[in-house]
Amino acid sequence: MAVRKIVNYPADILEQECEKVTAFDKKLAKLLDDMYDTMIEFDGVGLAAPQIDIKKQIAIVDIDDEHGTIELINPVILETRGEQTGPEGCLSFPGLYGEVTRPNYVKVKAQDRKGKSYELEAEEFLARAILHEIDHLHGVLFTTKVSRYIEEAELEELNQE
Repeated sequence: MAVRKIVNYPADILEQECEKVTAFDKKLAKLLDDMYDTMIEFDGVGLAAPQIDIKKQIAIVDIDDEHGTIELINPVILETRGEQTGPEGCLSFPGLYGEVTRPNYVKVKAQDRKGKSYELEAEEFLARAILHEIDHLHGVLFTTKVSRYIEEAELEELNQE
């Protein structure tokens, strides 16, 4: 397991459509393990493959709840509803935070590291994190959805509430 280098904006790969994963092998398992180590090292709650310079539809999310680490391979959004607005950041935009409105509920279909399909429903912060990472797989950056930027001091105040 290894910590990979995070790709920072304005790298082209961050705004490109990623390719579907077709090989579910040891190489993929190692990549997922590396992505987890990288996400933890940089204090993130999610990481998408393009953020470590890999143009594949792979993302992980772990908001430190009962779901544990969610591995999303070739994810497809089946349903969204509701609305929530809250602060977001991104490992590819160090020190940049903004207020983003996203659906409050999401239902996704994805594959696990062995290629087995599954469906997952998420609400609130978990839904936000999953949608943020899936956006990465389609070259969509959170900065395109920001209604206003937030200073780090204000973010700390929000987190204390």
